[in-house]
Amino acid sequence: MKKLATLSSLPLLLAAGPALGATYEIAPGANLGQEIAKLKAGDELVLKGGTYTLTSKLTVSVAGTAAAPIVIRSKDGETAHITRDASQNVINVENTQYVVLRRLEVSKGSHGIRITSSSHITVEDCHIHDTADVAVSANVGGSKYQGLVIRRNHIHHTNGTGEGMYLGCNNDGCQMFDSLIEGNYVHHTNQASVSQGDGIEIKQGSYNNIVRDNVIHDTNYPCILVYGTAGKAVNLLERNAMWNCGDHGIQAEADAIIRNNLVLGAKADGIRNQNHQQQSVEDLTIVHNTVLNAGDALRSDGIKSNVIIANNALYSQGGNALRAAGTLSALTVAGNVGMGSTQGVTGGFTGGGSLSADFIDAAFGGAKLNVFPKAGSKLIAAGDTKYVVSDDFNGTARGGVADVGAYKFAGANPGWPVAPGFKDKTASGGTGGTGGAPSGGAAGSAAGGAAGSASGGAAGGGGTAGSSAGGTSSGGASSGGTGTGGAQSGGSSDDDGGCGCRTVPARSSAGWVALAALGLLLGRRRR
Repeated sequence: MKKLATLSSLPLLLAAGPALGATYEIAPGANLGQEIAKLKAGDELVLKGGTYTLTSKLTVSVAGTAAAPIVIRSKDGETAHITRDASQNVINVENTQYVVLRRLEVSKGSHGIRITSSSHITVEDCHIHDTADVAVSANVGGSKYQGLVIRRNHIHHTNGTGEGMYLGCNNDGCQMFDSLIEGNYVHHTNQASVSQGDGIEIKQGSYNNIVRDNVIHDTNYPCILVYGTAGKAVNLLERNAMWNCGDHGIQAEADAIIRNNLVLGAKADGIRNQNHQQQSVEDLTIVHNTVLNAGDALRSDGIKSNVIIANNALYSQGGNALRAAGTLSALTVAGNVGMGSTQGVTGGFTGGGSLSADFIDAAFGGAKLNVFPKAGSKLIAAGDTKYVVSDDFNGTARGGVADVGAYKFAGANPGWPVAPGFKDKTASGGTGGTGGAPSGGAAGSAAGGAAGSASGGAAGGGGTAGSSAGGTSSGGASSGGTGTGGAQSGGSSDDDGGCGCRTVPARSSAGWVALAALGLLLGRRRR
């Protein structure tokens, strides 16, 4: 498989970039679809600020290469706003590879950006909002989505099914793999018009993906939902912050590592694992998370094999700090600390904690978000050293110290103060990927390499020379198809109506992964 460029190789690619393609600049009124159709590998299309109102389907099907991606971006210091009515998606990326969409504002339409049968697509620094359905999707049956990079996008106020991101297909009908979902700010996928509304959802069979450093709040369904990988490399969920999740905070079924996350308020369980679709609850590693919740903080049901729950700060206001059921001989519980009762476990949890004594300024329900440990906190050095991971929520090296929860203790929080908005950039504790015990950093897979890919770096400024003439009508050259919502561009509605949600007394849960894997979002339905 082709590997995305690593940080070390990026300067060479950038040095070669200017000789590989041309830069074109257009303004509102140009035919955006026709201008995109002219691009060749290495070209850059710069959109001057203003509104580009589409009246026909806009399709991006031109292809770049690993060394010479095609870049479509707003002009530096300006914002190109692409919008249309709900009869069609705003931007359709179809049957292509190595394309970068950067610093674009995308609003309305059905899906904001829909990726179909394409690989090595980067969507970064975009503002995607007020869509009639999901904001960003890669969920067309039969597709293979390798090396997607969805980074630093602001996504909010969706409608319809309303997911911030819908990646992969229901029942393993298509797969996303070796991909990076990083540093996004996703919120308010919970409007009255929203029927589902996960923050980030990764479907069954998608594998070897990294979901890290995202901020997610005010969702209708779970903030993060992942399924199993069907025996392939695990998914990794790390260093994400979330609160006011409309169902569970993180729901995961199988094949995931869930570490260094903050879950600071959910209507159902903070972290939940449960059987769903093709897999059981197995191969889950849940370590060093900080969870504050009115109900259960962490609940793992239907355990089949290889579930590790260690060094988590678990605080429940009126439920269980930790609840487990299934094959309990397959469950390892160690070094967890917090507040609340337990069910189904006999050890590995120390209670007696309190928010006021253990955190700087925390409250149940997401009203106060400063969950950095206070001096004298029960969390300090109280974990099991066997399960200490390499870094913490801030990207600070832990150095083998078993401080419980998402943070390594220091006199004051040296990192980002949790608040609505983008998370400040943190140091990466490894490049991500498939390997390693909890104590090791993520093991350096293609997914990790995506963080510094050519498609991410070739963004360069480029000049404005070579302005393309273009037509006068806005809107794409291709007029095909009007399909809206999930069933568009092939495939029936991928809605499984599956897992139990907040409307079900036994709240649906997320799956836990083994040490080796990365984590996927578990849904309850899907198109």
